[in-house]
Amino acid sequence: MTQPSFGVIGLAVMGENLALNVESRGFPVAVYNRTAAKTKEFMEKRAQGKMVKDTYSIEEFVQALARPRKILVMVKAGSPVDAVIQQLKPLLELGDTIIDGGNSLYEDTERRTKELEATGLGFVGMGVSGGEEGALNGPSLMPGGTEAAYKDLEPILTKIAAQVDDGPCVTYIGPGGAGHYVKMVHNGIEYGDMQLIAEAYDLLKNVLGLDHRQLHEVFAEWNTTKELNSFLIEITADIFKYIDPDTDLPLVELILDAAGQKGTGRWTVVSSLELGVPIPTITAAVNARIISSYKQERMIAAKALPGPTGKYDGDTKAFINKIRDALYCSKMCSYAQGMALLSKASQDFNYNLNLAEIARIWKGGCIIRAGFLDKIKNAFNEDRALLNLLLAPEFKQSILDRQEAWRDVLAVSNKLGIPVPAFSASLDYFDSYRRDRLPQNLTQAQRDYFGAHTYERIDKPGVFHAEWTQVSKESLQVGTTD
Repeated sequence: MTQPSFGVIGLAVMGENLALNVESRGFPVAVYNRTAAKTKEFMEKRAQGKMVKDTYSIEEFVQALARPRKILVMVKAGSPVDAVIQQLKPLLELGDTIIDGGNSLYEDTERRTKELEATGLGFVGMGVSGGEEGALNGPSLMPGGTEAAYKDLEPILTKIAAQVDDGPCVTYIGPGGAGHYVKMVHNGIEYGDMQLIAEAYDLLKNVLGLDHRQLHEVFAEWNTTKELNSFLIEITADIFKYIDPDTDLPLVELILDAAGQKGTGRWTVVSSLELGVPIPTITAAVNARIISSYKQERMIAAKALPGPTGKYDGDTKAFINKIRDALYCSKMCSYAQGMALLSKASQDFNYNLNLAEIARIWKGGCIIRAGFLDKIKNAFNEDRALLNLLLAPEFKQSILDRQEAWRDVLAVSNKLGIPVPAFSASLDYFDSYRRDRLPQNLTQAQRDYFGAHTYERIDKPGVFHAEWTQVSKESLQVGTTD
C-alpha cells in the first residue's frame, strides 16, 4: 500500500464513513482513535482488506503520513478539538494541514485558523452535511480557512463530495471560520425546514384527520412537485410507512414529542441578533424545539387550558393543496432569511461568500438538498447584488400566486388552536418585508420620550428630540369632536 498522506482521527460513525469514502476514491488512509479497541474493531470489520493503515498513538499516526500531511479531525466540537490540535502541533511540519470536520462554532474556527497559520500550518474548518450515509457515499462539504491548504485538499474533496449535474458539492467557502459559519446557517435553515414540515403534518393529521397511509400519500405526492421535491419531504413520506413491529402501529405516533438539538440552530439565532438580520422562521423553529421539551408542563397545561372545540368543515382536498402552498411559501421565507444572514456575515466578516455557489453545493449530499436550490443558484447568478430571495422574479411571483392559500391556512390554524409558529413567522416576515411603513415610528417616539434616544423625520433631514411632556393645549384639541 502506498504511504497515505491523508489521515482521520476519531472513528465514530462519521469518522469511519469519511475514511472509507476517501479510501474508496483511491486514496490510502491512516486512522487513529483514542480507544485502541475501536480502531481494532474498525480494521477487523469495515476496513478489512482496504487501503487503511491503523495506528495506536498520535506519534505513530503522524509518522505514518507522507508530507504534506492532511489530517481530518472528527471528534466532539469544543475542547476535544483543541486538545487534539495541541497534541498534533509539535509533531507536524511546515505545510501540513489540520481539518476540523465537526460542527464547531465558527468563532472557534476563526481562532484556530489564526493560531495555526501563524506557525506555518494550514487549518481548514469544514462543514460536512449529509449524515452517516452522506459521509460514506458523498456529502456536501463546506471548507473554509487556509486557502492554500484547501488547494492541497481539493483533489480529494472533489472526489468524495456528492456529485450533481454542475459539479461536486464542494467549494472553497472563504477565510477563517467561513466554512463552519455557512454550515451553521445551513443547519439553521434545516431547523426551519423541519419545523415547517412538522406543522404541515400537524394540520393534516389533527385538522383533516389523515391517517398514516394518507399522510404517506400526500408527502410522496408533494415530493414529485418542483416546489417541494427535497430530501426532507422524501424521508417524511417514508417515515409514515414505517410500522412498529411490537405494536403494529405507525412508529412516528409512538415517539415522544420532545425534540433535541445540538446547538447549531441556537448559534444561528444568536449570530442573527448580533448582526441585526431578522430570521424569524428559524428562531420559531428553535423555540418550537425548546417548548417541546417542556413535556410534563404541557401535559398539565393541556388539562388546565382548554382551547377551541370547533372542527374544520371545508373541502379536504382543497385544504391539503393550501397547506402545500403555505409550506412552499414558508420554506422560501426560511431560505431567504438564511441567505440574507450569509450575505450580512460575508460583509461584516470579510468572507466574500458566493451565494450562488453555496446554493449549488447544497443541491446534493446535504440534509436540505431540494429541487428549488437550482433556482436559488440561478437567482444569485443572475443578480449578484440581489437584496433578498423574495425579490427574485420567479420566487416573487410564486409567493404572490400562493399568498391567499397561505393566509387561509393560518386563519384556520388560529381558529382551531393549532400552533403553527414557523408558518406564522414566515408570513409575518413576508408582510413586514413588503410594507414600506411599519409602526416603529411609534417605537422611536416612545424611546425618545423615556430615554431621549432621538429620532429622524420623514419630512426633513436631521436628528431630533422632542420634549414630549410639553404638550400644548392646542395640540390636545386636534381631532376632537363635540
